[in-house]
Formats: sequence, structure tokens, C-alpha cells
Amino acid sequence: MSRDNALGAYLRLRRGQVRPEDVGLVPGHRRRVDGLRREELAALAGISADYYLRIEQGRTPHPSAQILGALARALRLDAPATAHLHELARDGRRVYEGVEQVDDQIVALVDQLNIPAFVAGRCLDCLASNQLARALSPNFTPGRNLLRQLLLDPAERRLHLDWNEATAGVVAGIRQSADGYAADPRLDALVDELCASSERFQTLWTQGDVGFRRPGTSHMQHPIVGELLLHRTRFPIPYSDGQHLQTYHAAPGTETAVRLAALAAS
Repeated sequence: MSRDNALGAYLRLRRGQVRPEDVGLVPGHRRRVDGLRREELAALAGISADYYLRIEQGRTPHPSAQILGALARALRLDAPATAHLHELARDGRRVYEGVEQVDDQIVALVDQLNIPAFVAGRCLDCLASNQLARALSPNFTPGRNLLRQLLLDPAERRLHLDWNEATAGVVAGIRQSADGYAADPRLDALVDELCASSERFQTLWTQGDVGFRRPGTSHMQHPIVGELLLHRTRFPIPYSDGQHLQTYHAAPGTETAVRLAALAAS
């Protein structure tokens, strides 16, 4: 995955997803492009076609916030996608180099929690987990990549009854992580690998959705204890360069709480 002119690539992706009729344009019978033409987007945003072309080609790499806002409105971007557009245009994006390590106190916290919990890095490598998380899924084991396993491991797909929703949310999150850096060779290699090996990933990646999953419910079918409805929460870890803690818990008094306790005792 090349990061050269990430702003232009994202603009091309998103204008290809806007149907002309949705923004008051007549499609016509000889249309050769999907979505909006460059000059159509420029007109909708109130800028010249030449200036927009220079933005998309990377010859004006840092357009103003006002211009970006106009483009976001013309493309009908939601709040996360609009924020992402501004991030791509920001000067001084980071180059990531180094090995991810989890703070010892975070590892100790994860071990002491009595609910499934793990720490994932910016590439969604599992960096730390507790015993109950590993009992929930063997893929919550340090050293494994959570995104790769979710997409390619048949057992993980059977575990997640909401697999389509889960994959969509995780891929949107990895795109946000990827485009937050000017360069990150490990993340680039992961994206290239999954584009080649997973049709589901390729489809989601080309949609261009961004944003980390919000707290919600994960619907699972565990091979030992059966169906689980677990509340999922993601906690960004400060000063960790993209790591987060994820936990799963059951509502008290529910069948899921009983089954989770049985899993912990097994």
C-alpha cells in the first residue's frame, strides 16, 4: 500500500462513491466514470477545477480547512470521514519506526481483570491478554494478529455470529490507524497481504470507511459454553502510540453471565 499522496487517493475513492443524481446532477448516457468527475466535485465545493486537480494530484498537499470542509460537504462525508480528510491533509504526519511494547502496569491490570481483556497495537497485533480472553478465543493470544485471524480463520468466523458487522468495524479502524501515519511499513505490509488474501477485506478497504468501533454488543457462539451476548468496550491507552485495551463483559443476571462464569471456571 503506497502512502504517496494519501489525501488525493482518499478524495478519488470517495468521489467515486457519490452518485451524480444524489447531488442534483444528471448522470447522462455517455458517462465513463463511476461517481463524480473532478470538475463536478470542484463545482459542488465552490472551487476551480484546476485547483481541485492540483489537490488530488498532490501538487497542493495542504489545502485550507475551509476548502477541506467544502469538499467534505460536497462528498457527503460523515463526521469521522471528515475528520479523517483533515488528518490526511495535516502537515507533519508521523513516520512510525520501532517495536511495540506494552507498559508493565497495563499488563498487570489486564491480568487482574475478571472479564476477558486484551491489548492490541496499531496493527491489531495482540500484545497482551488474560486467561479468560484466551479461553474466549485462542486468537486473543499475544503474537497473533487479530485482524488477520478475524478475516482468515474459519474458527474465528464461526465464533462471531455478527462477523459482517465485526469485520466492517475493524477494517474501518485499521484504515484510520493506517492513514494517521506518513509511513508505517508493518501496517502497509498487512494491508497488502489482506487485500491479496481476503475478498472481504478488499471490499471493505475500497469502501473507504474510517473510525474505530464504538462500544456495543458482540454476538458470539462459543464452542464450549454456547451463545454469548457480550458488551464490548475499547479504551485507548494514553502515550502508547496507538495501543488500546479491549474488554468484554456480560450484563449481571443474564444467561451470558452464567456462561461466562462457567468458561472462567473451566
